[in-house]
Amino acid sequence: MKVILSPGEIRGTVTANPSKSAMQRAVAAALLSNGRTLIHNPGFSNDCLAALEVAENLGARIRRVGEDIEITSNGVKPFYDTINCGESGLGIRMFTPIAALADLAITINGHGSLATRPMDFFEQVLPQLGVQCSTNQGKLPLHIKGPLQPKDITIDGSLSSQFLTGLLMAYGAVAENATITVKDLKSKPYIALTLQLMEQFGVKVEQRNFEQFRFGKKQAYRAGEYTVEGDWSGAAFLLVAAAVAGKAEVHHLNTQSAQSDKAILQALEKAGAHIMPGVFTVIVEKGGLQAFDFDATDCPDLFPPLVALAANCNGTTKIKGVSRLAHKESDRGKTLQEEFGKMGIRIELMGDEMLVHGGTGIKGAGVHSHNDHRIAMACGVAALTADKPVVIDNAEAINKSYPEFFEHLQKIGASLTREEAAVKN
Repeated sequence: MKVILSPGEIRGTVTANPSKSAMQRAVAAALLSNGRTLIHNPGFSNDCLAALEVAENLGARIRRVGEDIEITSNGVKPFYDTINCGESGLGIRMFTPIAALADLAITINGHGSLATRPMDFFEQVLPQLGVQCSTNQGKLPLHIKGPLQPKDITIDGSLSSQFLTGLLMAYGAVAENATITVKDLKSKPYIALTLQLMEQFGVKVEQRNFEQFRFGKKQAYRAGEYTVEGDWSGAAFLLVAAAVAGKAEVHHLNTQSAQSDKAILQALEKAGAHIMPGVFTVIVEKGGLQAFDFDATDCPDLFPPLVALAANCNGTTKIKGVSRLAHKESDRGKTLQEEFGKMGIRIELMGDEMLVHGGTGIKGAGVHSHNDHRIAMACGVAALTADKPVVIDNAEAINKSYPEFFEHLQKIGASLTREEAAVKN
């Protein structure tokens, strides 16, 4: 699908889409619980649908109840010996330790960009916990056979905070008097979100400075009701759109959330946008935008909206954390450099820093998402202040996390048209 977005003013009100980070974690917690869990405001992006399918294959019964999702489970009792996590990096890293709670040999696969991402860290850690584990030279498919036997363990937190999320959730179901020690943890806010959600499902973890996670007396996940909060990762693009092209009010955003990407508010403030945060609403209005410095090491998913913001700021913006971008849906640092370069914005990659030379004017151009949902959205935001329309090829990449993105952009005033790809016989 191609989306042709014309420059124009943004003005309106929209509700943020559900957080796929919270939704996927809630699905995992419901799988680990005994009984019936009702998830309100569920997400239906590709990653969320993949999580529901994985949970179903691992033993849960899932059905739609009105606008909600009902998950009935009796713990991890796989129906099949294979699971597929789609293109979800969080899904495969979180569900692998959970699937390892079973004593069945299981093959775990994925597709798209997930097939090229490194998976060798599983081979480094899971065998220490009694799990047989092998990969295809560090890539998928992944073969495991549990059951996972929790014990005191030290892991490298720079490998993947998402893997730590899975390990914490798996330990929460079976661990007793065991401690996970983590060195050099990245993305601490995502772990805070995991711990927050685990506690809502009845499992409390003692943590010290995000370096030690202690499980004392054995606990059990409790089924119940859970409401998925709005997604700061997706809403960041709407907030930036307002900051560069007008004014917008975005609802269903919890400013007390543990989601790391609420840090977009700090960046917007540094850039000079006008911000009026409420409890579950944020209003952003365009101001005189100036270049800013920002450390995105703990929130790497913010790079694309930050680049769209920086392109509209006078001066050179410096964003730290480029090393976190290599193994996303695309090599995101290079992809941003390439696609924004087509629109006349010069981006330099210098070690762990990205320099965005903004305020030079955004040019209308043809760009490509590289099958990366956040690249498609960033280009869409950039188009709002371009001199001519921007044509985004492979725009359906947004379905991975935010299928409603272009619809929501239209709701707050964007002018766009869609062209479906011709079907080849």
